[in-house]
Amino acid sequence: MTPSEVMRIGQEAMRMALLLAAPVLVVSLVVGSIVSLLQAVTQVHEQTLSFLPKFVAVLGVLAVGGGWMLEQTVAYATRSFDRAPTAVSGEANPG
Repeated sequence: MTPSEVMRIGQEAMRMALLLAAPVLVVSLVVGSIVSLLQAVTQVHEQTLSFLPKFVAVLGVLAVGGGWMLEQTVAYATRSFDRAPTAVSGEANPG
C-alpha cells in the first residue's frame, strides 16, 4: 500500500465522518442559537430550556435522516472491506 493510497483512505474516512455528523451538528447549532436568542430576549435562563429543544431536534434529524446515514455507512464499510485484500497483499490488481 502506497502512501497516496493511505492518504486517500484517510480522506475518505474524514469525508464520511463529516457527511454523517454535519446534519446533526448544524441542526443542533441552529436550534441552540434560536433558543439562546429567545432566552436573552425573555431573560429566562433555565438549563432545561436549552437542552430539551436541541435534544428533540437531533432526534428528529436522526429519525428523518437515519436511513440515509445507515446506507452511507454500509456503503463505506462495503467499499473498505472490498479494498482490504488488495491493501493487505499489496497487489495492484486482485484476481
